[in-house]
Amino acid sequence: VQLQASGGGLVRPGGSLRLSCAASGFSLDYYTIGWFRQAPGKEREGVSCILRSDFSTYYAESVKGRFTISRDKAKNTVYLQMNRLKPEDTAVYYCAARDYSGDYPLLRAYEYDYWGQGTQVTVSS
Repeated sequence: VQLQASGGGLVRPGGSLRLSCAASGFSLDYYTIGWFRQAPGKEREGVSCILRSDFSTYYAESVKGRFTISRDKAKNTVYLQMNRLKPEDTAVYYCAARDYSGDYPLLRAYEYDYWGQGTQVTVSS
């Protein structure tokens, strides 16, 4: 099980980025996928998740209305579209997977088994 996160970069406040989480060796359809972020000196924070069971999506309050998580079955990739970015969104972003078929949102790092490497997002003018 391998996950590859990409799409980070430097963006001005108010700008947008789309992060990708590509899977190899397994189908993302069988996993619940989460996006997390970690800023320097802070704990890893759950940002969003999309459930395997019914593709329901969940978001942290801090990003609700600005971020959108989605799946592309054909590309075996999960995306995190980030709009109206703020300086406080600056962090290393990670995607994670868990073989979980329940309907409860998973937004805690310990709930996930597989992790990709991080991609840096910097929001600055």
